[in-house]
Amino acid sequence: METNVKVLGWLYIVLGILGLLAGLFVLFVMLTVGIFVPEEGLFAILGIVGLFVAGVMALLSAPGIIVGIGLLKFQPWARVLALVLGVLNLLNFPLGTVLGIYTFVSLLTPEAEYVFRSR
Repeated sequence: METNVKVLGWLYIVLGILGLLAGLFVLFVMLTVGIFVPEEGLFAILGIVGLFVAGVMALLSAPGIIVGIGLLKFQPWARVLALVLGVLNLLNFPLGTVLGIYTFVSLLTPEAEYVFRSR
């Protein structure tokens, strides 16, 4: 059971980092388009939109990274927060759905409860 929890923690960390990288990529694309399009003021508008999208992506990715670190350390709060994120991830088809189901399968067992209590 400890292996499942560690794998789940790493999955949350990796997907969170991928979300952060996606936000940075959107920001980069927006700024690059703003540089090469000769319209006045477009760079500023695309920069603001890119910053907003990158910020939203960072806000959505940060809880997953935090939960992943908590799961690797077997923190009891991380189990509860991972279950909440698992519910939210069910709507994020296809990877989020698989992660949400794996979260429930891994953390809603008596063995998982015992692992988090014994630490």
